[in-house]
Formats: sequence, C-alpha cells, structure tokens
Amino acid sequence: MGARPTTRVQEIVDRIADAIERGLLKPGEKLASVRRAAEDHGVSKNTMAEAYDRLVASGHLEPRRGAGYFAAATARPARARVPPHLAEAIDTVSLLREQLEAQHRVRPGDGRPPPGWMEGSELSAQFAGGKWRPGGSLEHGYGSSWGFLPLRERIALSLVERGISCAPDQVLTTMGANHALDLVIRHIAEPGDTVLVDDPGYYPLFGKLQLARLRAVGVRRLAEGPDPDELLARLAQHRPKAFFTQSLAHNPTGGTLSPAIAHRVLAAAERHGVAIVECDPFADLLPAASTRLAALDGLRRVISIGTFSKTLSASLRVGFVAAAPAVVAALNDLKMLTVVSTSTYAERFVAHLIQGGHYLRHLRRLRQRVEAATALAVRQMAQAGWPVAPPAGGGLYLWVPFPVGLDEAEICHRASAEGIFLAPGSIFRPERGVDQQPAMMRVNVAYASDPHFLAFLEQAPSRR
Repeated sequence: MGARPTTRVQEIVDRIADAIERGLLKPGEKLASVRRAAEDHGVSKNTMAEAYDRLVASGHLEPRRGAGYFAAATARPARARVPPHLAEAIDTVSLLREQLEAQHRVRPGDGRPPPGWMEGSELSAQFAGGKWRPGGSLEHGYGSSWGFLPLRERIALSLVERGISCAPDQVLTTMGANHALDLVIRHIAEPGDTVLVDDPGYYPLFGKLQLARLRAVGVRRLAEGPDPDELLARLAQHRPKAFFTQSLAHNPTGGTLSPAIAHRVLAAAERHGVAIVECDPFADLLPAASTRLAALDGLRRVISIGTFSKTLSASLRVGFVAAAPAVVAALNDLKMLTVVSTSTYAERFVAHLIQGGHYLRHLRRLRQRVEAATALAVRQMAQAGWPVAPPAGGGLYLWVPFPVGLDEAEICHRASAEGIFLAPGSIFRPERGVDQQPAMMRVNVAYASDPHFLAFLEQAPSRR
C-alpha cells in the first residue's frame, strides 16, 4: 500500500512552516486573515483555521488578539518530517490534547464528568485515610493477562443483567475503552482496509484508525441510531471489515438506538459478514433494558466495549472488551504482546468498590447530578438564545445547533480567546469538509451552566 494522501490541512501547514524556516516569512511578519487565507488556498475557513492552530501549536505562528497571526519572532529549526498518517492522527485528536492539558478555564467542550462531581464520592472516601486494602495474597508480579478474575466475573454479571449472554472467560480487562479499541483495531483489520464509523462519531477513534492506516467511511447518525439505508449502501460499496458505533448516549449527539433500527443494523451486518464494535461507556448510568446490539446479537458478531472512566475515574484506566470466546482469546494474545497485562491494583480496587456496594451508591448520586444538570442546561441555553433538545437516552452530551449565520470556526476561536473550550461539530466528522452540514457543537451538561459560557452565548449572535 502507498503512503496515505496528505490532507489539505497538512499541505498548508507544511507550506507555511517551510516558508518560515527558510526565512521567506520574516519573524513578526503578519499573515493573511483566516478568511483571506482560506480564499487564497481554496479551502474552507474551518480548514484554514485548523492549519493556523497547528502552526501556533508547533511554534511557527504567534496569535495576537484582535490583530491576527504573525510569524514567530524566534526562528524555528528545520523539523523532522512526521509521516503523513501520524500527523493526520495527531491533528484528529487535537481536542483530546486540550482535555488532557486543561488550558482553558471554562470547559463546556470537555468529554468527561468534572472532578468536582467526584469529590465526596465513594471513590474519594475509599482513598481517604487509606481505608482500602487489597486484601488476600497480593503478588507483586504482572498478574493474569486476562485481568483480575473477580472483576471479570462482576463485569460478566452486569452484562447478563443487560440481556447480554456472557461468561467471565468472554471478558478481557483493558486500560480503558481506548485500549480496547486499539486491540480490536489490530485484530480486525490491516493497513489499507476500510471500516465504517458513526458520522458524527467518536473522534479519538478516527485518530486511531488513521494511525493504523485504515480508511474510515462515515455512516450518517440519526436520532435513533445509524441510518440503516446508508449503512446498507456503504456495506455494499466498500466491503468494510467492521462497523464501529455507539448505541446509547451517543458521543457527540446524545442519541440512543431504537429497537427497529437495531434489528436492521444487525441484519445488514449479518448479510455482509461484517463485525460490529459497540462502545457502551455510559452503560452503568443507563437502564439495563436499553436496546443494545450486543444483547440482540449475543456476542456472536458484536464486540462490546465498556469502561469505568466515564462513571468512576478516568485516572484508574480500567475498561474491558467482551466478545465471542475465539475473538477475546485473540485479543488477549495481542494484549500480552503489547502491554503484557493491566494493573491488578487498579482492577482490585474497582472490584472492591463494586462488591462493597460503594460503586452502586456512587452511581445513584451521579445519575441525579446528570439529570439535574441536563434539565438546567437545556433551560439556560434556551434563555441564552441557543435552544437544544434534551438527549432522549441520557448521558452527558447536548448536540447544539448554531444560530443561522454564525460561523463555527470563528465562534470557537473567539471562545478560546476568552478562555472557553468548545468542541466544534466538525471535529466529530470522519471526513471533514466532504459536504456541508449545519454548524453544531457538543456541550457537556456538567459545564453548560457556567455563567461565563452562557454570557458568551448571549453575546455571540450580536457580534457577527
């Protein structure tokens, strides 16, 4: 397979960076505005804004509020060329970098519950004063590559309660859902293969697929799940290796799969012999009887991925993958080859929280927080002039349409200048700029009622 084609963003970044490094653009020299540069390069303003953002991050450009972008005052040394597929993957997860570095004070674009929601929780109480002890005979070795058996047993039981036929030997623990996705991608496809994804969908997945040199083709996401007609067309046209989807509390739209669409999705996958990878990160917050592809399929064709990161703590890095016995055994081999094993300490701690009833009490409080925050966010955003429907299936996310006439890139850059971190809808598209869709943004209900964010929303329409 040849090298993956360089994206338009990367082409522009390379061209401007090269001009700066060769001295063709002098230190302090002003560049064209985003709008003018977009016209010059024949791209959209979103694409041009991404290129400028990446050049700021690499130190080639300096943004000056109200003045524009300038070549950095300090000359940059010649750069080692990053392989195009790696550069594209890094660009795709630029939003993730902000979530990890937390440079913005106001964070409606964040994907996780806020740390304040965990203060006073069962997790904190068990850590405080050294209350938790591993117990039993604790060996200081790697532990089983399959993971801590009592935790795997508890996970299997929770899956059965959701209608998913599963035994403990069908569960493999991972370092969160993203590690599980890495293993599944390695197992299911090879460079050059095509896979299908939700559009819009989970943007870190897109970066992983680019890193693996796979082609991701989007399937339009509707309020009640993937568009079944488009899924059938994509399956017939591309003959993909798998379809990656999130059925419940969808990230970023908040939508939830209906039984009718679920049956059509499974029938299409069966007809074309395609595996389905179903992520379920909010499972513990949602009703057990919710429609899940894994429950309807019985883990024959569906691979189910879960995590405790969204409901307990991202820092624990505990997740899992459940699948047919042969598939999960192959994933375990990959796990051994790549990370040997996961943390027995972390898995024992999670098992302790579940077995002692601490996790259940924590979930009850967390559900109440999410419900109250969602109701308040919907009401206050409507008052600010940004009406949005509450998510039908729960979860943390509102999928908010922009008022007519507002530019997504302009609003996001203006928000960033005021210390507000937004998650623009374009970042959740597997193929950005392919077609025009209404401007959207993902808003975390936990942060949506921040007064600075609401004040910014009220001002935005008047500053077009």
